[in-house]
Amino acid sequence: MSPQERRVGAALASIFGLRMLGLFLILPVFAVYAPNLPGGHDLGLVGLAMGAYGLTQAVLQIPFGIASDRWGRKPVIVVGLLLFVLGSFIAAWAPDMHWMIAGRVVQGAGAISAVVTALAADLTREEQRTKVMAMIGSSIGLVFALSLVIAPLLYGWVGMGGLFVLTGGLALLAIAVLLNVVPTPPRAPTLARLPLRRVLVDGDLLKLNLGIGVLHMIQMAMFVVLPRALIEYGGLAAAEHWKVYLPAVLASFAVMVPAIIAAEKKDRMRPVFRTAIALIAVVQLGLYLFGDSLAGLALCLLLFFVAFNILEATLPSLVSRTAPPEAKGAALGVYNTTQAVGLFLGGALGGLIAQRLGSGAVFAVCGGLALVWLVVAGTMRFPRRRPTA
Repeated sequence: MSPQERRVGAALASIFGLRMLGLFLILPVFAVYAPNLPGGHDLGLVGLAMGAYGLTQAVLQIPFGIASDRWGRKPVIVVGLLLFVLGSFIAAWAPDMHWMIAGRVVQGAGAISAVVTALAADLTREEQRTKVMAMIGSSIGLVFALSLVIAPLLYGWVGMGGLFVLTGGLALLAIAVLLNVVPTPPRAPTLARLPLRRVLVDGDLLKLNLGIGVLHMIQMAMFVVLPRALIEYGGLAAAEHWKVYLPAVLASFAVMVPAIIAAEKKDRMRPVFRTAIALIAVVQLGLYLFGDSLAGLALCLLLFFVAFNILEATLPSLVSRTAPPEAKGAALGVYNTTQAVGLFLGGALGGLIAQRLGSGAVFAVCGGLALVWLVVAGTMRFPRRRPTA
């Protein structure tokens, strides 16, 4: 990559990561905090609050993408980040669970994921685009891992309101990065584009979209119940959860990096990808059988982080390689929409299942979803890595 492409990739990955941090920071502690609010003992409402962010993301990803085609990428990203800031401050103030849900809805209205990836495509060459998309995808895994470590500590220091104020401040920082570091792309000439329907019915893209949706459903559903499990079975207060997350995250990166290198540089994407999905299923079985002990929870979290980070880094790369060149923006818009749908459904259904059937049922359902995904992945065609010039 050229120096400008590296700078663009790093800047856009940081913008993406700062916004996703607003989602992920609450995951390790929100279920612990919720009983302090009126309505917070209802796990259905807790799950809805966690997943509401994804609902508005899902509805608005494609409209934001269309708006960015008309008015430019950077102005639309700024508007989206400002909406995220407003939602963060509403959530920080929220006196009950219903206002908390409203804040999360407004946070999610800043649906800029597809616009950020479109801006990355505008500013990079075709032969380098996959690398930049992988940088952006990897930022999600990195931010998720970071949030699991620092959120319990921050929660102990500043409380949930302080966490939401912090995420709003990070979004303002992302605006500064966008305006001062990221170049403004020239207005692209109008090109013939494939109808959106062609992207929606493409079999290979459908399988990738199913994958990102299932991955984030499982992630959100798990973290409706895991923080309380660490307290009940692990004997750890919320501010001490980092003692489990930090070693697991560090060890997971030691395993993940060689796997990513094998997938990308040695053209081993197929076995690495499928093994990671299988590992997600194994984790759910482990949580179902051994989730009532600290050792079982810690081991399962380690394996989950390994699989999640591999899949989060490789999925957008696969989408950018699989989509027709004239429909990459549309394909990424649908991909990000499906991701947001997964976030919403995972939080809402995870909370509902936990409320009515218990945490074991959550892990059983997540395991079933992972197995369905594994079967679908068995029919996928994997694009071969393009040789570098």
